[in-house]
Amino acid sequence: MPKTTDIVRLHVNGDAHEVGVPTHYTLLETLRYVLALTGTKQGCDKGDCGACTVILDGNPTLACLMPVWEAEGRQVVTVEGLAGPEGSHPLQDEFDLNGAAQCGFCTPGILCSAAALLERTPDPSRRQIQEALSGNLCRCTGYAKIYDAVEAAADRLQSEEEEAK
Repeated sequence: MPKTTDIVRLHVNGDAHEVGVPTHYTLLETLRYVLALTGTKQGCDKGDCGACTVILDGNPTLACLMPVWEAEGRQVVTVEGLAGPEGSHPLQDEFDLNGAAQCGFCTPGILCSAAALLERTPDPSRRQIQEALSGNLCRCTGYAKIYDAVEAAADRLQSEEEEAK
């Protein structure tokens, strides 16, 4: 009889997990249906919409396309992991303040893509923001408010960094 489940060891949002999953599960299915991290959305299931975007070892990654075993031993950050003990991530605050989210379905994936961008490019140009978010579809808003929110978060993060010095 073929094997139908696997034990996978994941590092998600700073926590270690060892879980049994069906052998065919993707990272998205494991996050949502095994670990109950439902912030990562299940959209198209074919990599077109970006709703399932998470940060894998610092890079935005489509969780719907990745077999869960490929994430073993790597660092996964979901939208739930963006906030810290001090509160919301500046991106989350700026999305709220700038009216950058409407229905919110795409927002977690966009936040993860934007957070990965700001981690590697602290002061991105508008063009860099557009390129970084080009794999994330939003059907409700125009993208201008989303780009404004990312720029505001970048400014805020730089100010916080300067104050910490």
